[in-house]
Amino acid sequence: MIDYDLSWLEQKNNGVITFNNPNYPSQLKEIADPPPVLFVRGNPELLSLPQIAIVGSRNPSSMGEETAFNFAKTLSHHGFVITSGLALGIDGASHRGALNAKGYTVAVAGTGLDRVYPARHKELATEIVNTGVMISEFPPGTTAKANHFPRRNRIISGLCQGLLVVEAAKQSGSLITARLALEQNREVFAIPGSIHNPLARGCNALIREGAKLVETTQDILEELNQYYQQDEKLPPFTMQSTLDLEQQTLLNRVMFSPTSIDNLVENTGESVEVISSMLLILELQGYLEATAGGCYVRIK
Repeated sequence: MIDYDLSWLEQKNNGVITFNNPNYPSQLKEIADPPPVLFVRGNPELLSLPQIAIVGSRNPSSMGEETAFNFAKTLSHHGFVITSGLALGIDGASHRGALNAKGYTVAVAGTGLDRVYPARHKELATEIVNTGVMISEFPPGTTAKANHFPRRNRIISGLCQGLLVVEAAKQSGSLITARLALEQNREVFAIPGSIHNPLARGCNALIREGAKLVETTQDILEELNQYYQQDEKLPPFTMQSTLDLEQQTLLNRVMFSPTSIDNLVENTGESVEVISSMLLILELQGYLEATAGGCYVRIK
């Protein structure tokens, strides 16, 4: 195993940072149980720059992924490194948003860095290593295990100045990361959602517990103003609707559980034809999904 580790370290872009190494991030030293060693692929100097972690559901809505991507992109333009866990869903969207902005991103892995989990993120991992950095406390050869991912969450929160939760169910692992961030005296931000949306319950719970409610990137920048760069050309990202008033009114009546056309006709007073036409538009725009029995479910 030692020979394998040494062979891995000899490869381009690979390295190891011990606790007393000058490149070990000072922010991470502050937490209760900092990892004694960090294995690194990419540029370790990024670990000492101001970071915002963005985490959330592995199975988000399309709106959730879009929000994570755009928040990461805008925050990158303001000089923040975007940190996340390389998981499916919100994590992946956050890394991609930073890369799209030509910014930097840190991926904290729950495996050894000689493998990528999930496997479908191999290409994304390569992009991150080329311009950013991947890190892990687990040595090369370590496979994915369920207990590794909650453990690595303390590193995600420990590296950052602030942590944003985009979408999270009531039992989401993202809530573990957020509560670790609170214990580490980091700023915690959460995007609220409908009380009928299971993916909003975790964020809504965090807001009740003291996380800052976030609607635009400006809400985050105001709290972390000592860290970010002003960019007068770039407006803060705001979640906006492109729907007209009638479409938005109808969308507001569709639940995150199956809602029938008959119910919508009764509640709006519109004809079946008008409702069906608007539902089709909302479905094509990704706001709804048709289900069995002629019902619709809101997905964002």
